[in-house]
Amino acid sequence: MHSEPVASRSADPRDSRDTRESRNRDTRESRNGTPHLDAVSLAIIEQLQEDGRRPYAAIGKAVGLSEAAVRQRVQKLLDQGVMQIVAVTDPLTVGFRRQAMVGVTVEGDVESVADALSSMGECEYVVMTAGSFDLMVEIVCEDDDHLLEVINKRIRAVPGVRSTESFVYLKLKKQTYMWGTR
Repeated sequence: MHSEPVASRSADPRDSRDTRESRNRDTRESRNGTPHLDAVSLAIIEQLQEDGRRPYAAIGKAVGLSEAAVRQRVQKLLDQGVMQIVAVTDPLTVGFRRQAMVGVTVEGDVESVADALSSMGECEYVVMTAGSFDLMVEIVCEDDDHLLEVINKRIRAVPGVRSTESFVYLKLKKQTYMWGTR
């Protein structure tokens, strides 16, 4: 676990330098509105992708910052929605016996349908696509009855949903989030 923020000021001169540089560099947005990430922020992300519980002090040693500066950077990345630190589970082991990817074809505004599906707790992943489907939605359910209820009574009831095609998962072979940074 990461240590909680402490209400004291560090004597490490790297902290104030990093804070100034952070304000000047990694809070800018690129032309498409996404946060600009400098090399240090990318290195911190890579460290956390390897081990989300890695201590801030160890990350600081790897990227050349103090523990306090890393803590500030991580909090900024979390606040900006650049990353999340979560426990990834195998749904089968925590009581969710049925997963499916559902291709959704939409009439009209795709974004409003995507927003409606995103608000459903069972929809873990919603992405707008180009191709045969307008949306791909990953659903995690307790069992087949729950899956049927979500698809038939909830997804298909969303205004604008024209059709769905379900791809039921038989076995989860690989699930990683280790794609790194560019």
